[in-house]
Amino acid sequence: MWLLIAFIAVPVIEIALFIQVGGFIGMWPTLLIVILTALAGTYLVRSQGRLALGQLQQSFNELRDPTGPLVHGAMILFSGALLLTPGFFTDAVGFALLIPAVREAAFKAIRARIKVQGFTAHTTQRQSGHPADAGKDVIDGEFIELPDDDTPKGQSGWTRH
Repeated sequence: MWLLIAFIAVPVIEIALFIQVGGFIGMWPTLLIVILTALAGTYLVRSQGRLALGQLQQSFNELRDPTGPLVHGAMILFSGALLLTPGFFTDAVGFALLIPAVREAAFKAIRARIKVQGFTAHTTQRQSGHPADAGKDVIDGEFIELPDDDTPKGQSGWTRH
């Protein structure tokens, strides 16, 4: 139900703002502002996205809960979509989501509504050797090293061309 309201309300708000701003400053300055906010938003989303990706990798490396960096990354991605959508309301919400304090407040509000049972990280230690050999029996064998001049020349007959 909320999604339906959003799909109806956001375009109505955007049209009303376009009419108001366009009537106040004119059509060309209005279009220039929309284009400039899209370009500035793209730059900011890229830099914030790199930062969020670095935090996500760090949480994986330190075996910490990656929920925070994942949610921040999703909000940055959503803000990029809002900033690329023409309009003043979507730009305002998109720029607001690029502010880390706003994202953190939104994350706390989302987290209060969702119950997480737990987070575990498992590590495995590999023994030396091939990982596929872990837990298998060792078979001893003998080999003979052939001199280089005894190797057959040409096709071996094992493959067909």
